[in-house]
Amino acid sequence: QVQLVESGGGLVQAGGSLSVSCAASGSIGAINNMAWYRQAPGKQREWVATISYRGDTNYANSVKGRFTISRDNAKNTVYLQMNSLKPEDTAVYHCNAAVRSPTTSRWADYWGQGTQVTVSS
Repeated sequence: QVQLVESGGGLVQAGGSLSVSCAASGSIGAINNMAWYRQAPGKQREWVATISYRGDTNYANSVKGRFTISRDNAKNTVYLQMNSLKPEDTAVYHCNAAVRSPTTSRWADYWGQGTQVTVSS
């Protein structure tokens, strides 16, 4: 089994910065893409950013230029640095990882349980 555990998050004023991280552990043969998603109250989960194993990144238009995704492959950890935060960034942030089993070589998607980010106006 694979576990993704997010940390960080919290409450910040608009215009401030916050970072969240997500560490993968368990039965891991390899990790390909890692990503962040978020879900605001009453809304569907939306994609925020993705980073490949090599470090190629993609961002949703709503966060481009303000958020930075990075990863440490040695630690199986992905980070999200969030700057110039807006009240509309308030959501539960979930990490996602594509993980290959070391025994079966099958790929599967895993999700963390999420961490709350609240931006006050």
